[in-house]
Amino acid sequence: MKKDKISVALATYNEEENLGECLELVKDLADEIIIVDGSSQDKTVEIAKEYGAKVTITNNPPIFHINKQKALEACQGEWILQLDADERVTEALSKEIKMITSLSDKKINRYQKIITKRELFLRHQRIVEKRDGRIGQDKGEYAGFFVARLNYFLGKYLRYGGVYPDGVIRLVKNGKAHFPCQDVHEQIVIKGKVGWLQNDLLHYADTTFKKYLQRNSKYINLIVAEFKEKKLSKNPIQSLNYFLIKPIYWFFLTLFRHKGILDGFQGIVFSFFSALRFPRAYWRYLLKK
Repeated sequence: MKKDKISVALATYNEEENLGECLELVKDLADEIIIVDGSSQDKTVEIAKEYGAKVTITNNPPIFHINKQKALEACQGEWILQLDADERVTEALSKEIKMITSLSDKKINRYQKIITKRELFLRHQRIVEKRDGRIGQDKGEYAGFFVARLNYFLGKYLRYGGVYPDGVIRLVKNGKAHFPCQDVHEQIVIKGKVGWLQNDLLHYADTTFKKYLQRNSKYINLIVAEFKEKKLSKNPIQSLNYFLIKPIYWFFLTLFRHKGILDGFQGIVFSFFSALRFPRAYWRYLLKK
């Protein structure tokens, strides 16, 4: 029988700028904090220990889910809240987590039916499952919960352009969830039913344009790796598709159909650079031998 109620788990690498604020907001929620660090070169481990975290230091693999899985396996809590260091748990979300983890399965089921943005969340889940495959099961107890992320971009939270709710599974039942650790884009596997929490998780990945460009460049490299694995053809038709058709389609899709323009300047910039990933990735792919 597990002694603690809620564990907070993180995999970190050079997160001294983010980790303190992240842990400050969950210190009263967590019965234990588990951190698997990929041999950070900054003060990440020192900050983690200031908050009483149990820290394991290991290597920093390209598939970061490997360290996330190690963190999950080290947790003793009945429930595990797995976070990234640049995410912030609001007071409202913290209260909801405490509430949901104390409910019976029958009461959780009733709660799911009264969530304010239920239809929006379920529509987003269908999109995610179309991309990643079925998440969770129809039978059994609730074992995982999506959380809607509000992404902070250049001084503003993005609510349109297909960015919100950006659902990610963050709360899981111990022993009922695992990362396959085979791909950087993989979804966590849940052995049980999946639900939603209705309060947002704040995400501060792109606090400056420089950080956004750096993260965007890494993401483009992952797309290039996918092209290489799939042996995408290098011909005029694909060039037309990736240099012209895809970026133009994506820009207008996110800006107008998904109402990214309602996010103002930030929404326009986000849609533009999001569309640019297609020609940038294909160009890098063409240059690879």
